[in-house]
Amino acid sequence: MTPAEVRARATGPTAGLAEGYAQANLIAVPADWAYDVLLFTQRNPQPCPVLDVTDAGSPRTVLAPGADLRTDLPRYRVWRDGELVEEPTDVKGHWRDDLVAFLIGCSFTFEAGLRRAGVPLRHVDQGRNVSMYVTDRQCRPAGRMRGPVVVSMRWVPAALVGTAREVTARMPAVHGAPVHVGDPSALGIADVGRPDFGDPVTPEPGDVPVFWACGVTPQAALMASGPPFAITHAPGHMFVTDVPDSAYRI
Repeated sequence: MTPAEVRARATGPTAGLAEGYAQANLIAVPADWAYDVLLFTQRNPQPCPVLDVTDAGSPRTVLAPGADLRTDLPRYRVWRDGELVEEPTDVKGHWRDDLVAFLIGCSFTFEAGLRRAGVPLRHVDQGRNVSMYVTDRQCRPAGRMRGPVVVSMRWVPAALVGTAREVTARMPAVHGAPVHVGDPSALGIADVGRPDFGDPVTPEPGDVPVFWACGVTPQAALMASGPPFAITHAPGHMFVTDVPDSAYRI
């Protein structure tokens, strides 16, 4: 499917869809929290690489002219005082004139490059959402925003870990190189079979877990910081842009 077709038709996780185009995380907050979020993203660029910031109240982004941030993601999350209250498929009824939306780079963007390099994508092949975990590493706080780093995990054949590192390191705008390879306990993850977000994914013999910083980090910060209102994407249900992934490759 094209990016426009994904935005119009997708109902589930967007990994593997519109291959070759960038995908983005969404976090929209009231304008009086926007500076805190912007500072948080600047202080934590690996988990929170900003691709665009909208004008207050605008549901439009230069990443996909004509798209509507209120309707064109498969699923959203609505937050009040740091608590998840709803997971609708559109947020027209929740959108406010003071909301500032941040589009944050997503690791799904580099998956086409991984596949081209011969690195298998177990979650896509198994029809599952990618596994995501809250770590024991804390982000650098900014104003009222604080919280832990969230990571995504992909099973990678041991012989291809170097390839995966090389491919993703060339795309820092969508999280870049892995933050950790191997023992999950080094990140405070007790059981990779029980992700905090997404689905468990089954490894093949010889696979090792490889962890990348994840754009769900701002959602963990919302839970820790408790702004009065926010809208985000549901983990794995991304905004598919019209921007080729090559635009973020260095």
